Amino acid sequence: MFEFHPGFILILGGLIAALVPQRLRRIVMVGTPVVAIMATLGLQEGIEWQYLFINQLELIILKVDRLSLLFAFVFSVLVLLGSIYALHLDCPGETMAAFFYAGSSLSVIFAGDWLTLIFFWEIMAISSVFLIWNRRKPESLKAGFRYLMVHLLGGSLLLAGIFLQVSGGQFVVAPLTGMSGWSYWLILLGISVNAAIPPLHVWLTDAYPEATLTGSVFLCALTTKTAVYALLRIFPGTRLLLWLGVIMAIYGVIYAILENDIRRLLSYHIVSQIGFMVAGVGIGTELALNGAAAHAYCHILYKALLFMGAGAVIYATGYEKLTELGGLYRQMPLTAIFFSIGAFSISGLPLFNGFVSKSIIISAASLNQMPTAELLLTLASVGTFLSIALKLNYFMFFGPKREIKVKKIPFNMTVGMAGLSFLCVLYGVCPQLLYQRLPFVMDYVPYTFDHVISTLQLVLAVFMVFWVFRSRLLPHNAISLDFDWFYRKPFVTFVWWVVQVICRIKDSFGVWGNAALAKVIPFFNNPVKWLPQTIEGPPSAVYDDNKYRLPIGVTVFMGVFLFVLLFSSVCF
Repeated sequence: MFEFHPGFILILGGLIAALVPQRLRRIVMVGTPVVAIMATLGLQEGIEWQYLFINQLELIILKVDRLSLLFAFVFSVLVLLGSIYALHLDCPGETMAAFFYAGSSLSVIFAGDWLTLIFFWEIMAISSVFLIWNRRKPESLKAGFRYLMVHLLGGSLLLAGIFLQVSGGQFVVAPLTGMSGWSYWLILLGISVNAAIPPLHVWLTDAYPEATLTGSVFLCALTTKTAVYALLRIFPGTRLLLWLGVIMAIYGVIYAILENDIRRLLSYHIVSQIGFMVAGVGIGTELALNGAAAHAYCHILYKALLFMGAGAVIYATGYEKLTELGGLYRQMPLTAIFFSIGAFSISGLPLFNGFVSKSIIISAASLNQMPTAELLLTLASVGTFLSIALKLNYFMFFGPKREIKVKKIPFNMTVGMAGLSFLCVLYGVCPQLLYQRLPFVMDYVPYTFDHVISTLQLVLAVFMVFWVFRSRLLPHNAISLDFDWFYRKPFVTFVWWVVQVICRIKDSFGVWGNAALAKVIPFFNNPVKWLPQTIEGPPSAVYDDNKYRLPIGVTVFMGVFLFVLLFSSVCF
Protein backbone atom coordinates (compact mmCIF):
# COMPACT_ATOMS: atom_id res chain seq x y z
CA MET A 1 0.00 0.00 0.00
CA PHE A 2 1.23 3.50 -0.88
CA GLU A 3 2.09 5.19 2.41
CA PHE A 4 3.82 8.55 2.55
CA HIS A 5 3.39 11.88 4.29
CA PRO A 6 1.24 14.16 2.06
CA GLY A 7 2.77 17.31 3.54
CA PHE A 8 6.30 16.21 2.68
CA ILE A 9 5.15 15.50 -0.87
CA LEU A 10 3.98 19.09 -1.29
CA ILE A 11 7.15 20.53 0.26
CA LEU A 12 9.30 18.41 -2.06
CA GLY A 13 7.12 19.47 -5.00
CA GLY A 14 7.66 23.10 -4.08
CA LEU A 15 11.44 22.63 -4.18
CA ILE A 16 11.27 20.91 -7.56
CA ALA A 17 8.92 23.55 -8.98
CA ALA A 18 11.39 26.28 -8.05
CA LEU A 19 14.22 24.59 -9.99
CA VAL A 20 12.64 23.40 -13.24
CA PRO A 21 11.60 25.43 -16.34
CA GLN A 22 8.06 26.74 -16.67
CA ARG A 23 6.81 23.92 -18.91
CA LEU A 24 7.93 21.27 -16.44
CA ARG A 25 6.79 23.43 -13.54
CA ARG A 26 3.21 23.20 -14.77
CA ILE A 27 3.43 19.41 -14.67
CA VAL A 28 4.83 19.57 -11.14
CA MET A 29 2.11 22.03 -10.06
CA VAL A 30 -0.62 19.59 -11.09
CA GLY A 31 1.14 16.29 -10.43
CA THR A 32 2.34 17.05 -6.90
CA PRO A 33 -1.11 17.67 -5.34
CA VAL A 34 -2.48 14.65 -7.23
CA VAL A 35 0.18 12.50 -5.56
CA ALA A 36 -0.64 14.17 -2.21
CA ILE A 37 -4.33 13.27 -2.67
CA MET A 38 -3.37 9.68 -3.44
CA ALA A 39 -1.12 9.60 -0.37
CA THR A 40 -3.95 10.91 1.81
CA LEU A 41 -6.37 8.30 0.48
CA GLY A 42 -3.75 5.62 1.10
CA LEU A 43 -3.40 6.43 4.79
CA GLN A 44 -5.29 4.32 7.32
CA GLU A 45 -6.55 5.35 10.73
CA GLY A 46 -4.12 4.54 13.50
CA ILE A 47 -0.89 4.95 11.51
CA GLU A 48 1.92 6.66 13.43
CA TRP A 49 5.44 7.57 12.37
CA GLN A 50 7.65 8.02 15.43
CA TYR A 51 11.28 9.14 15.57
CA LEU A 52 13.59 9.55 18.54
CA PHE A 53 14.78 13.09 19.12
CA ILE A 54 17.18 14.58 21.68
CA ASN A 55 16.74 13.51 25.31
CA GLN A 56 14.76 10.48 24.13
CA LEU A 57 11.82 12.60 23.02
CA GLU A 58 9.61 10.82 20.51
CA LEU A 59 8.55 12.97 17.57
CA ILE A 60 5.27 11.83 16.03
CA ILE A 61 5.41 13.42 12.59
CA LEU A 62 2.45 11.44 11.25
CA LYS A 63 -0.58 10.50 13.33
CA VAL A 64 -3.69 9.56 11.39
CA ASP A 65 -7.31 9.60 12.53
CA ARG A 66 -10.63 10.61 11.00
CA LEU A 67 -10.25 14.30 11.83
CA SER A 68 -6.78 14.62 10.32
CA LEU A 69 -7.81 12.66 7.21
CA LEU A 70 -10.82 14.96 6.70
CA PHE A 71 -8.71 18.14 6.73
CA ALA A 72 -5.81 16.59 4.81
CA PHE A 73 -8.05 15.50 1.95
CA VAL A 74 -9.75 18.85 1.46
CA PHE A 75 -6.41 20.69 1.80
CA SER A 76 -4.92 18.51 -0.94
CA VAL A 77 -7.92 19.04 -3.22
CA LEU A 78 -7.68 22.79 -2.66
CA VAL A 79 -3.97 22.76 -3.56
CA LEU A 80 -4.75 20.89 -6.79
CA LEU A 81 -7.48 23.30 -7.94
CA GLY A 82 -5.55 26.34 -6.68
CA SER A 83 -2.51 25.21 -8.66
CA ILE A 84 -4.61 24.78 -11.80
CA TYR A 85 -5.94 28.30 -11.24
CA ALA A 86 -2.33 29.57 -11.11
CA LEU A 87 -0.93 27.64 -14.09
CA HIS A 88 -0.64 30.77 -16.25
CA LEU A 89 1.94 32.29 -13.89
CA ASP A 90 5.68 32.18 -14.46
CA CYS A 91 6.72 32.78 -10.87
CA PRO A 92 8.68 29.89 -9.34
CA GLY A 93 9.07 31.71 -6.03
CA GLU A 94 5.33 32.04 -5.53
CA THR A 95 4.78 28.39 -6.48
CA MET A 96 7.40 27.23 -4.00
CA ALA A 97 5.94 29.44 -1.25
CA ALA A 98 2.41 28.11 -1.91
CA PHE A 99 3.54 24.48 -1.80
CA PHE A 100 5.68 25.00 1.31
CA TYR A 101 2.72 26.74 2.93
CA ALA A 102 0.30 23.95 2.02
CA GLY A 103 2.78 21.22 2.94
CA SER A 104 3.48 22.71 6.36
CA SER A 105 -0.29 23.08 6.94
CA LEU A 106 -0.74 19.38 6.21
CA SER A 107 2.19 18.61 8.49
CA VAL A 108 0.48 20.50 11.34
CA ILE A 109 -2.66 18.45 10.68
CA PHE A 110 -0.75 15.18 11.03
CA ALA A 111 1.53 16.28 13.91
CA GLY A 112 1.16 14.04 16.94
CA ASP A 113 3.53 15.86 19.30
CA TRP A 114 3.90 19.48 20.37
CA LEU A 115 7.38 20.05 18.93
CA THR A 116 6.45 18.86 15.44
CA LEU A 117 3.32 21.00 15.56
CA ILE A 118 5.14 24.22 16.47
CA PHE A 119 7.93 23.56 13.95
CA PHE A 120 5.56 23.37 10.98
CA TRP A 121 3.31 26.08 12.48
CA GLU A 122 6.20 28.54 12.13
CA ILE A 123 7.03 27.37 8.60
CA MET A 124 3.40 28.14 7.72
CA ALA A 125 3.84 31.74 8.85
CA ILE A 126 7.18 32.29 7.12
CA SER A 127 6.26 30.69 3.79
CA SER A 128 2.78 32.23 3.53
CA VAL A 129 4.07 35.80 3.81
CA PHE A 130 5.76 35.46 0.42
CA LEU A 131 2.33 35.04 -1.17
CA ILE A 132 1.71 38.62 -0.03
CA TRP A 133 5.13 40.05 -0.84
CA ASN A 134 5.14 38.51 -4.32
CA ARG A 135 2.62 41.10 -5.44
CA ARG A 136 5.53 43.55 -5.24
CA LYS A 137 3.57 46.65 -4.29
CA PRO A 138 4.38 49.02 -1.43
CA GLU A 139 1.07 48.21 0.23
CA SER A 140 1.79 44.48 -0.04
CA LEU A 141 5.23 44.84 1.48
CA LYS A 142 3.82 46.76 4.46
CA ALA A 143 0.86 44.42 4.91
CA GLY A 144 3.16 41.39 4.66
CA PHE A 145 5.47 42.80 7.30
CA ARG A 146 2.56 43.38 9.67
CA TYR A 147 1.24 39.89 8.86
CA LEU A 148 4.61 38.35 9.70
CA MET A 149 5.00 40.28 12.95
CA VAL A 150 1.55 39.23 14.18
CA HIS A 151 2.11 35.58 13.28
CA LEU A 152 5.53 35.52 14.88
CA LEU A 153 3.93 36.93 18.02
CA GLY A 154 1.24 34.24 17.91
CA GLY A 155 3.86 31.58 17.26
CA SER A 156 5.90 32.82 20.21
CA LEU A 157 2.89 32.59 22.51
CA LEU A 158 2.18 29.09 21.26
CA LEU A 159 5.84 28.11 21.64
CA ALA A 160 5.94 29.37 25.23
CA GLY A 161 2.83 27.34 26.09
CA ILE A 162 4.27 24.26 24.39
CA PHE A 163 7.54 24.58 26.32
CA LEU A 164 5.54 24.59 29.54
CA GLN A 165 3.61 21.51 28.38
CA VAL A 166 6.75 19.63 27.35
CA SER A 167 8.61 20.60 30.53
CA GLY A 168 5.67 19.19 32.47
CA GLY A 169 6.09 15.85 30.71
CA GLN A 170 3.27 16.10 28.14
CA PHE A 171 4.83 15.57 24.72
CA VAL A 172 1.78 14.35 22.80
CA VAL A 173 -0.83 16.74 21.43
CA ALA A 174 -3.92 16.13 23.54
CA PRO A 175 -7.08 18.00 24.60
CA LEU A 176 -6.52 20.67 27.25
CA THR A 177 -10.20 21.35 27.95
CA GLY A 178 -10.83 21.80 31.65
CA MET A 179 -7.22 22.58 32.45
CA SER A 180 -5.79 25.91 33.56
CA GLY A 181 -2.47 27.59 34.02
CA TRP A 182 -0.07 29.50 31.83
CA SER A 183 0.40 26.77 29.23
CA TYR A 184 -3.36 26.53 28.66
CA TRP A 185 -3.83 30.24 28.05
CA LEU A 186 -0.66 30.71 26.01
CA ILE A 187 -1.55 27.87 23.65
CA LEU A 188 -5.12 29.16 23.33
CA LEU A 189 -3.89 32.68 22.57
CA GLY A 190 -1.36 31.44 20.03
CA ILE A 191 -4.00 29.46 18.15
CA SER A 192 -6.50 32.31 18.44
CA VAL A 193 -4.16 34.58 16.48
CA ASN A 194 -4.26 32.18 13.52
CA ALA A 195 -8.00 31.67 13.95
CA ALA A 196 -8.46 35.47 13.60
CA ILE A 197 -10.55 35.75 16.76
CA PRO A 198 -11.26 39.47 17.44
CA PRO A 199 -9.43 41.57 18.40
CA LEU A 200 -6.61 39.38 17.02
CA HIS A 201 -8.14 39.25 13.52
CA VAL A 202 -6.99 42.40 11.73
CA TRP A 203 -3.92 40.75 10.20
CA LEU A 204 -6.33 38.80 7.97
CA THR A 205 -8.37 41.68 6.58
CA ASP A 206 -5.19 43.75 6.29
CA ALA A 207 -3.05 41.21 4.38
CA TYR A 208 -5.33 39.02 2.26
CA PRO A 209 -6.54 41.85 -0.01
CA GLU A 210 -2.89 42.78 -0.68
CA ALA A 211 -1.75 39.27 -1.64
CA THR A 212 -1.29 38.06 -5.19
CA LEU A 213 -4.51 37.02 -6.94
CA THR A 214 -3.52 33.36 -6.85
CA GLY A 215 -1.84 33.53 -3.45
CA SER A 216 -5.02 34.77 -1.77
CA VAL A 217 -6.76 31.54 -2.85
CA PHE A 218 -4.31 29.54 -0.72
CA LEU A 219 -4.29 32.07 2.12
CA CYS A 220 -8.06 32.14 2.53
CA ALA A 221 -8.21 28.36 2.86
CA LEU A 222 -5.28 27.19 4.96
CA THR A 223 -4.16 29.33 7.93
CA THR A 224 -7.50 29.83 9.66
CA LYS A 225 -8.70 26.28 8.95
CA THR A 226 -5.48 24.86 10.39
CA ALA A 227 -6.27 26.89 13.51
CA VAL A 228 -9.83 25.51 13.56
CA TYR A 229 -8.37 22.01 13.35
CA ALA A 230 -6.10 22.82 16.32
CA LEU A 231 -9.07 24.10 18.34
CA LEU A 232 -11.04 20.95 17.51
CA ARG A 233 -8.09 18.82 18.57
CA ILE A 234 -7.00 20.71 21.70
CA PHE A 235 -9.96 22.75 23.06
CA PRO A 236 -13.23 20.90 22.33
CA GLY A 237 -16.03 22.01 24.62
CA THR A 238 -14.30 25.18 25.87
CA ARG A 239 -17.35 27.32 26.57
CA LEU A 240 -15.45 30.59 26.12
CA LEU A 241 -15.04 29.70 22.45
CA LEU A 242 -18.82 29.54 21.97
CA TRP A 243 -19.29 33.24 22.69
CA LEU A 244 -16.10 34.26 20.94
CA GLY A 245 -17.39 32.43 17.88
CA VAL A 246 -20.79 34.13 18.05
CA ILE A 247 -19.07 37.53 18.30
CA MET A 248 -16.91 36.67 15.31
CA ALA A 249 -19.92 35.66 13.22
CA ILE A 250 -21.71 38.96 13.84
CA TYR A 251 -18.61 41.15 13.82
CA GLY A 252 -17.39 39.94 10.43
CA VAL A 253 -20.79 40.39 8.79
CA ILE A 254 -21.17 43.97 10.02
CA TYR A 255 -17.82 45.04 8.61
CA ALA A 256 -18.42 43.12 5.38
CA ILE A 257 -21.64 45.05 4.74
CA LEU A 258 -19.70 48.33 5.09
CA GLU A 259 -16.77 47.29 2.90
CA ASN A 260 -16.06 48.47 -0.65
CA ASP A 261 -12.94 46.47 -1.56
CA ILE A 262 -14.14 43.09 -2.87
CA ARG A 263 -11.32 40.98 -1.39
CA ARG A 264 -11.45 42.80 1.93
CA LEU A 265 -15.21 42.17 2.02
CA LEU A 266 -14.56 38.46 1.46
CA SER A 267 -11.85 38.56 4.13
CA TYR A 268 -14.28 39.87 6.73
CA HIS A 269 -16.53 36.96 5.84
CA ILE A 270 -13.69 34.59 6.66
CA VAL A 271 -13.81 36.04 10.17
CA SER A 272 -17.58 35.57 10.25
CA GLN A 273 -17.58 32.00 8.94
CA ILE A 274 -14.73 30.96 11.23
CA GLY A 275 -16.98 32.23 14.01
CA PHE A 276 -19.48 29.46 13.23
CA MET A 277 -16.71 26.86 13.52
CA VAL A 278 -15.31 28.32 16.74
CA ALA A 279 -18.82 28.35 18.20
CA GLY A 280 -19.22 24.69 17.26
CA VAL A 281 -15.96 23.87 19.04
CA GLY A 282 -17.22 25.78 22.08
CA ILE A 283 -20.51 23.85 22.21
CA GLY A 284 -18.41 20.71 22.31
CA THR A 285 -20.99 17.98 21.63
CA GLU A 286 -20.28 15.37 18.96
CA LEU A 287 -22.89 16.97 16.70
CA ALA A 288 -21.37 20.43 17.16
CA LEU A 289 -17.81 19.20 16.59
CA ASN A 290 -18.97 17.41 13.45
CA GLY A 291 -20.62 20.65 12.36
CA ALA A 292 -17.44 22.67 12.93
CA ALA A 293 -15.37 20.15 10.96
CA ALA A 294 -17.93 19.93 8.16
CA HIS A 295 -18.24 23.70 7.91
CA ALA A 296 -14.45 24.08 7.77
CA TYR A 297 -14.41 21.54 4.94
CA CYS A 298 -17.13 23.36 2.99
CA HIS A 299 -15.69 26.79 3.76
CA ILE A 300 -12.37 25.85 2.16
CA LEU A 301 -14.21 25.05 -1.07
CA TYR A 302 -16.60 27.97 -1.37
CA LYS A 303 -14.27 30.63 0.04
CA ALA A 304 -11.51 29.61 -2.38
CA LEU A 305 -14.10 29.77 -5.16
CA LEU A 306 -15.13 33.29 -4.12
CA PHE A 307 -11.51 34.46 -4.04
CA MET A 308 -10.95 32.86 -7.43
CA GLY A 309 -13.94 34.76 -8.82
CA ALA A 310 -12.76 38.01 -7.27
CA GLY A 311 -9.26 37.39 -8.63
CA ALA A 312 -10.65 36.76 -12.11
CA VAL A 313 -12.55 40.06 -11.98
CA ILE A 314 -9.46 41.98 -10.83
CA TYR A 315 -7.33 40.25 -13.50
CA ALA A 316 -9.83 41.09 -16.24
CA THR A 317 -10.64 44.67 -15.24
CA GLY A 318 -7.81 45.90 -13.04
CA TYR A 319 -10.35 47.20 -10.50
CA GLU A 320 -10.83 46.03 -6.90
CA LYS A 321 -13.57 48.36 -5.62
CA LEU A 322 -17.29 47.84 -5.94
CA THR A 323 -17.65 51.52 -6.78
CA GLU A 324 -15.56 50.85 -9.91
CA LEU A 325 -17.39 47.68 -11.06
CA GLY A 326 -20.78 46.75 -12.42
CA GLY A 327 -22.60 44.86 -15.18
CA LEU A 328 -19.80 42.36 -15.77
CA TYR A 329 -22.03 39.33 -16.30
CA ARG A 330 -22.24 40.19 -20.00
CA GLN A 331 -18.48 40.07 -20.53
CA MET A 332 -17.75 37.40 -17.89
CA PRO A 333 -20.77 35.06 -17.80
CA LEU A 334 -18.93 31.94 -16.56
CA THR A 335 -17.19 33.86 -13.81
CA ALA A 336 -20.57 35.32 -12.76
CA ILE A 337 -22.09 31.83 -12.59
CA PHE A 338 -19.21 30.36 -10.62
CA PHE A 339 -19.10 33.31 -8.23
CA SER A 340 -22.85 33.01 -7.66
CA ILE A 341 -22.43 29.34 -6.76
CA GLY A 342 -19.84 30.36 -4.16
CA ALA A 343 -22.13 33.13 -2.89
CA PHE A 344 -25.09 30.77 -2.54
CA SER A 345 -22.85 28.23 -0.80
CA ILE A 346 -21.54 30.63 1.83
CA SER A 347 -25.10 31.89 2.38
CA GLY A 348 -26.31 28.37 3.15
CA LEU A 349 -28.92 28.02 0.42
CA PRO A 350 -30.38 24.57 -0.29
CA LEU A 351 -28.52 22.46 -2.88
CA PHE A 352 -25.19 24.09 -1.95
CA ASN A 353 -22.61 22.81 0.52
CA GLY A 354 -22.98 25.60 3.08
CA PHE A 355 -26.56 24.49 3.66
CA VAL A 356 -25.51 21.01 4.82
CA SER A 357 -22.73 22.18 7.16
CA LYS A 358 -23.73 25.50 8.73
CA SER A 359 -27.11 24.15 9.82
CA ILE A 360 -25.42 21.41 11.88
CA ILE A 361 -23.87 24.01 14.20
CA ILE A 362 -27.11 25.98 14.54
CA SER A 363 -29.00 22.76 15.25
CA ALA A 364 -26.43 21.79 17.89
CA ALA A 365 -26.98 25.14 19.61
CA SER A 366 -30.73 24.58 19.52
CA LEU A 367 -30.50 21.03 20.91
CA ASN A 368 -28.30 22.26 23.78
CA GLN A 369 -30.81 24.94 24.81
CA MET A 370 -28.73 27.92 23.65
CA PRO A 371 -31.36 30.18 22.08
CA THR A 372 -29.21 33.33 22.14
CA ALA A 373 -26.39 31.65 20.25
CA GLU A 374 -28.87 30.09 17.82
CA LEU A 375 -30.51 33.44 17.10
CA LEU A 376 -27.24 35.34 16.62
CA LEU A 377 -25.78 32.69 14.33
CA THR A 378 -28.98 32.77 12.27
CA LEU A 379 -28.73 36.57 12.00
CA ALA A 380 -25.11 36.18 10.88
CA SER A 381 -26.34 33.86 8.11
CA VAL A 382 -28.84 36.50 7.03
CA GLY A 383 -26.09 39.11 6.93
CA THR A 384 -23.92 36.80 4.85
CA PHE A 385 -26.64 36.39 2.24
CA LEU A 386 -27.23 40.15 2.21
CA SER A 387 -23.58 41.19 1.84
CA ILE A 388 -22.27 38.54 -0.59
CA ALA A 389 -25.08 36.86 -2.52
CA LEU A 390 -26.93 40.18 -2.92
CA LYS A 391 -24.71 43.22 -2.43
CA LEU A 392 -21.37 41.96 -3.72
CA ASN A 393 -22.81 39.74 -6.44
CA TYR A 394 -25.31 42.31 -7.65
CA PHE A 395 -23.08 45.38 -7.74
CA MET A 396 -20.18 43.49 -9.29
CA PHE A 397 -22.01 41.51 -11.98
CA PHE A 398 -25.63 42.58 -12.27
CA GLY A 399 -25.72 46.20 -11.15
CA PRO A 400 -25.50 49.33 -13.28
CA LYS A 401 -23.19 48.75 -16.22
CA ARG A 402 -19.96 50.73 -16.35
CA GLU A 403 -17.68 51.36 -19.25
CA ILE A 404 -14.96 48.89 -18.35
CA LYS A 405 -12.50 47.31 -20.71
CA VAL A 406 -12.43 43.61 -19.89
CA LYS A 407 -9.62 41.33 -21.03
CA LYS A 408 -10.02 37.58 -21.35
CA ILE A 409 -8.94 35.51 -18.36
CA PRO A 410 -6.72 32.44 -18.88
CA PHE A 411 -8.54 29.15 -19.44
CA ASN A 412 -6.91 27.53 -16.42
CA MET A 413 -8.54 30.08 -14.12
CA THR A 414 -11.93 29.03 -15.46
CA VAL A 415 -11.07 25.36 -14.91
CA GLY A 416 -10.12 26.02 -11.29
CA MET A 417 -13.40 27.82 -10.62
CA ALA A 418 -15.38 25.10 -12.40
CA GLY A 419 -13.80 22.40 -10.25
CA LEU A 420 -14.65 24.14 -6.98
CA SER A 421 -18.16 24.97 -8.20
CA PHE A 422 -18.76 21.31 -8.98
CA LEU A 423 -17.68 20.29 -5.48
CA CYS A 424 -19.84 22.96 -3.82
CA VAL A 425 -22.90 21.61 -5.62
CA LEU A 426 -21.89 17.95 -5.22
CA TYR A 427 -21.66 18.12 -1.43
CA GLY A 428 -24.81 20.24 -1.29
CA VAL A 429 -26.80 17.65 -3.24
CA CYS A 430 -25.12 14.57 -1.71
CA PRO A 431 -24.26 15.55 1.88
CA GLN A 432 -23.54 11.94 2.88
CA LEU A 433 -20.33 12.13 0.85
CA LEU A 434 -19.17 14.61 3.47
CA TYR A 435 -20.92 13.21 6.53
CA GLN A 436 -19.29 9.80 6.18
CA ARG A 437 -15.86 11.43 6.56
CA LEU A 438 -16.67 13.35 9.77
CA PRO A 439 -14.97 12.45 13.09
CA PHE A 440 -18.12 11.10 14.76
CA VAL A 441 -20.97 9.02 13.44
CA MET A 442 -24.16 11.05 13.35
CA ASP A 443 -27.72 10.83 12.17
CA TYR A 444 -28.44 14.26 10.75
CA VAL A 445 -30.76 15.06 7.84
CA PRO A 446 -30.40 18.62 6.50
CA TYR A 447 -33.14 18.37 3.90
CA THR A 448 -36.22 18.32 6.10
CA PHE A 449 -39.34 20.10 4.90
CA ASP A 450 -39.27 22.60 7.77
CA HIS A 451 -35.58 23.40 7.32
CA VAL A 452 -35.82 23.97 3.57
CA ILE A 453 -38.99 26.05 3.76
CA SER A 454 -37.80 28.22 6.66
CA THR A 455 -34.49 28.87 4.86
CA LEU A 456 -36.23 29.83 1.62
CA GLN A 457 -38.67 32.10 3.47
CA LEU A 458 -35.82 33.89 5.21
CA VAL A 459 -33.88 34.26 1.97
CA LEU A 460 -36.92 35.62 0.14
CA ALA A 461 -37.60 38.17 2.88
CA VAL A 462 -33.98 39.40 2.83
CA PHE A 463 -34.04 39.61 -0.97
CA MET A 464 -37.19 41.75 -0.92
CA VAL A 465 -35.65 44.11 1.65
CA PHE A 466 -32.51 44.39 -0.43
CA TRP A 467 -34.40 45.05 -3.65
CA VAL A 468 -36.51 47.79 -2.08
CA PHE A 469 -33.56 49.49 -0.40
CA ARG A 470 -30.80 48.69 -2.92
CA SER A 471 -30.38 52.36 -3.80
CA ARG A 472 -29.43 53.03 -0.18
CA LEU A 473 -27.01 50.09 -0.13
CA LEU A 474 -24.91 51.46 -2.96
CA PRO A 475 -21.20 50.90 -2.30
CA HIS A 476 -19.24 54.00 -1.41
CA ASN A 477 -15.64 54.95 -0.89
CA ALA A 478 -14.96 54.93 2.82
CA ILE A 479 -12.53 53.53 5.35
CA SER A 480 -13.95 51.41 8.16
CA LEU A 481 -11.93 51.79 11.34
CA ASP A 482 -11.14 48.44 12.91
CA PHE A 483 -8.85 47.30 15.72
CA ASP A 484 -5.86 47.97 13.50
CA TRP A 485 -6.41 51.65 14.38
CA PHE A 486 -4.85 50.87 17.75
CA TYR A 487 -1.53 49.89 16.24
CA ARG A 488 -1.61 52.10 13.15
CA LYS A 489 -2.09 55.35 15.10
CA PRO A 490 -1.82 55.27 18.91
CA PHE A 491 0.76 52.48 18.92
CA VAL A 492 2.96 54.42 16.53
CA THR A 493 2.70 57.44 18.83
CA PHE A 494 3.48 55.24 21.83
CA VAL A 495 6.58 53.82 20.13
CA TRP A 496 7.73 57.36 19.20
CA TRP A 497 7.30 58.43 22.84
CA VAL A 498 9.27 55.42 24.12
CA VAL A 499 12.07 56.14 21.65
CA GLN A 500 12.22 59.77 22.76
CA VAL A 501 12.39 58.76 26.44
CA ILE A 502 15.18 56.27 25.72
CA CYS A 503 17.10 58.88 23.74
CA ARG A 504 16.81 61.42 26.57
CA ILE A 505 17.99 58.84 29.11
CA LYS A 506 20.92 58.02 26.84
CA ASP A 507 21.79 61.69 26.45
CA SER A 508 21.55 62.22 30.20
CA PHE A 509 23.88 59.30 30.87
CA GLY A 510 26.20 60.78 28.27
CA VAL A 511 26.33 64.10 30.10
CA TRP A 512 26.79 62.45 33.50
CA GLY A 513 29.39 60.08 32.11
CA ASN A 514 31.40 62.87 30.50
CA ALA A 515 31.34 64.82 33.76
CA ALA A 516 32.54 61.75 35.67
CA LEU A 517 35.28 61.08 33.14
CA ALA A 518 36.39 64.71 33.33
CA LYS A 519 37.05 64.20 37.04
CA VAL A 520 38.63 60.76 36.79
CA ILE A 521 40.94 61.18 33.77
CA PRO A 522 43.27 63.73 35.48
CA PHE A 523 44.05 61.10 38.10
CA PHE A 524 45.30 58.67 35.45
CA ASN A 525 47.29 61.42 33.75
CA ASN A 526 49.35 61.95 36.94
CA PRO A 527 48.43 59.51 39.73
CA VAL A 528 51.44 60.60 41.81
CA LYS A 529 49.92 64.04 42.14
CA TRP A 530 47.18 62.57 44.23
CA LEU A 531 49.46 60.73 46.64
CA PRO A 532 49.74 62.10 50.19
CA GLN A 533 52.57 64.59 50.40
CA THR A 534 55.05 64.90 53.27
CA ILE A 535 55.86 68.26 54.76
CA GLU A 536 59.56 67.93 53.99
CA GLY A 537 59.27 66.81 50.33
CA PRO A 538 58.36 69.05 47.40
CA PRO A 539 54.94 68.45 45.74
CA SER A 540 54.95 66.00 42.78
CA ALA A 541 53.13 68.08 40.23
CA VAL A 542 54.53 66.34 37.15
CA TYR A 543 54.42 62.60 36.45
CA ASP A 544 57.76 61.22 35.25
CA ASP A 545 57.52 57.87 33.41
CA ASN A 546 61.18 57.03 33.88
CA LYS A 547 61.00 57.74 37.59
CA TYR A 548 57.85 55.83 38.51
CA ARG A 549 57.59 52.87 36.08
CA LEU A 550 58.28 49.37 37.43
CA PRO A 551 61.52 47.60 36.47
CA ILE A 552 61.16 45.36 33.40
CA GLY A 553 62.05 42.28 35.39
CA VAL A 554 59.09 42.82 37.71
CA THR A 555 56.75 43.24 34.75
CA VAL A 556 57.97 40.01 33.09
CA PHE A 557 57.73 38.11 36.39
CA MET A 558 54.10 39.22 36.91
CA GLY A 559 53.15 38.24 33.33
CA VAL A 560 54.67 34.76 33.66
CA PHE A 561 53.16 34.28 37.11
CA LEU A 562 49.66 35.15 35.89
CA PHE A 563 50.03 32.86 32.85
CA VAL A 564 51.10 29.90 35.02
CA LEU A 565 48.27 30.59 37.45
CA LEU A 566 45.69 30.71 34.65
CA PHE A 567 47.08 27.57 32.97
CA SER A 568 47.00 25.66 36.25
CA SER A 569 43.42 26.63 36.98
CA VAL A 570 42.29 25.46 33.55
CA CYS A 571 44.19 22.17 33.51
CA PHE A 572 43.87 21.11 37.14
